[in-house]
Amino acid sequence: MKTSIATVSISGALPEKLEAIAKAGFDGIEIFEQDFIAHDGGPAEVGRMVRDHGLEITLFQPFRDFECLPEPLRAKAFDRARRKFDLMGELGTDLMLICSSVHPESLGGIDRAADDLSDLGEIARAQGIRLGYEALAWGRHVNDHRDAWEIVRRADHPNVGLILDSFHTLGRRLSPESIRAIPGDRIFFVQLADAPAIEMDLLYWSRHFRNMPGEGDLDVAGFCRAVAATGYDGPMSLEIFNDQFRGSDPRVVAGDGYRALTAVMDEVRRAEPDTPMPLPAIPPRVQVEGVAFLEFAARRTDLDRLSDTLSGLGFARVGRHRNKALDLWQQGAVRIVVNAEETGHAAHAWNVRGTSICDIGLRVTSAAETLARAEALGSKPFRQPTGPGELDIPAIRGLGGSVLHFIDGESGLDRVWEVEFLPVSEEDPAPGVGITGIDHLAQTMSYEEMLSWTLFYTTLFDMAKTPMVDVIDPDGLVRSQAIESAGGALRVTLNGAATHRTLAGSFLAESFGGSVQHVALATEDIFATAEALAGRGFEPLPIPENYYSDLAARFDLPEGLLDRLRRWNVLYDREGEAEFLQLYSRAFAGGMFFEIVQRAPGYRGFGGPNAPFRIAAQKRLARPKGMPAV
Repeated sequence: MKTSIATVSISGALPEKLEAIAKAGFDGIEIFEQDFIAHDGGPAEVGRMVRDHGLEITLFQPFRDFECLPEPLRAKAFDRARRKFDLMGELGTDLMLICSSVHPESLGGIDRAADDLSDLGEIARAQGIRLGYEALAWGRHVNDHRDAWEIVRRADHPNVGLILDSFHTLGRRLSPESIRAIPGDRIFFVQLADAPAIEMDLLYWSRHFRNMPGEGDLDVAGFCRAVAATGYDGPMSLEIFNDQFRGSDPRVVAGDGYRALTAVMDEVRRAEPDTPMPLPAIPPRVQVEGVAFLEFAARRTDLDRLSDTLSGLGFARVGRHRNKALDLWQQGAVRIVVNAEETGHAAHAWNVRGTSICDIGLRVTSAAETLARAEALGSKPFRQPTGPGELDIPAIRGLGGSVLHFIDGESGLDRVWEVEFLPVSEEDPAPGVGITGIDHLAQTMSYEEMLSWTLFYTTLFDMAKTPMVDVIDPDGLVRSQAIESAGGALRVTLNGAATHRTLAGSFLAESFGGSVQHVALATEDIFATAEALAGRGFEPLPIPENYYSDLAARFDLPEGLLDRLRRWNVLYDREGEAEFLQLYSRAFAGGMFFEIVQRAPGYRGFGGPNAPFRIAAQKRLARPKGMPAV
């Protein structure tokens, strides 16, 4: 499969765009006419520059308002096309996109359009040029790929073919299944774009809200399956118009595009195994079995504070690394590694962010296949030197400076705790407080990064996203989206901050971009856990009486439950008959905190209705702006 992306999809001047596209791994570009015109070099120089980056120009576009014009406009349109053919010859590309006309004087008519394309195709053949005709969703007379195909069919010229765009089909809620009947050799080019489900003018929606396949709500995979069934074997290209992407780092957007395109075509390969389209074989989306460990970077006095925090939460220090300054803390199925090394990734994380979660270990079905899929999607492997007796655990660099390690049973990597750590016998270790596992992780990022993080998780792992919701902060709005694997083995909430004034934004500023803001620990009896925590000196986040008065009005609670909630500062939510109870620690280390939850079967949320009250309570305890940390 040849991969391509339109230059209009990312920000920057043309040289910057080409560098980002090439680095992401694409084979070619659709050169958007405006990008060429804005460049200060001639077409031959631009063509050389593209090829010097190891790319080819797969398409020149757009050529607008061509077909069905009355004279003298028709003659002028043919003259414009001849000039573009000369330009394409210098650029070194042979395919031009002609989009269906929106010209107010266009006469319409399938036969008239077919005759115009056939006549232009004959002129193009003399110069080695091919023409691809595309139905714009808002075209004046042609806005359906079925009509565009009929025009191409009637034109009956070898140099005239069809261009398909997923947005123009799916955005008009047209079924892509009719594409399966089109001969693959008559499809000259395929463009892909996703979009969120928004009711608005088609043109405005298209020009401002397209995004990468998998980032929106359109069935791009279904569209691609229909294309694959035709026998089409040409480029699969991204054409994205998005205001946010136009202001983002072109390297990030191009990397997301390559990841999205690779993932959607892998999905097509699995759904259409008999397709003649050459698609690369990569491992399937990974089944996550749970969080294997969380690793904190902490040094000096921070190390003592974090140790006290973990001890207060009922964790016991059970191991010490054979070769490094790493302590292993455990309670139930939760393992936390505290890294006090002065070199390596954790040391760098501490130097930049202070005490923070610098590494997440995930239990997967196959660590080797996870790494292979991650690399195929464009992730970079992460490696550090291994010492004597240490296991080489596969890892990748995630987003925001994060690292993910992958542990499985089939290769023996789950023996790392016995192999690399020596047991530590504490004097009279106190019992735990009932923590059984990790319910979810909450990661914070800027709002502009949310699509990247969502795409990262859903293309690598077998995880599904939920609709994005608004979380009200007293000082702004935070967008939140949950991603969950089947059965809830891994749940992640992604929280996008648009301003540093919100709690999430303040955490980003304090931690210089740290990602994990809080860890939600699971318990089967939150009141027993709260009582045990109180015995260890744990100070919960205080929740105001107003919250409990309102709770009594919103829910019919069993007798005595409200008093227990109030006594232990526990928050409450319910979906149907399924209950969800939450207890929060106070903030530490620049805004991190722990949450303890009791989740009943059938509850799918994360206590969203309680978030505004929790955030307000946390802000009341935060130090005044401008005051130094204690």
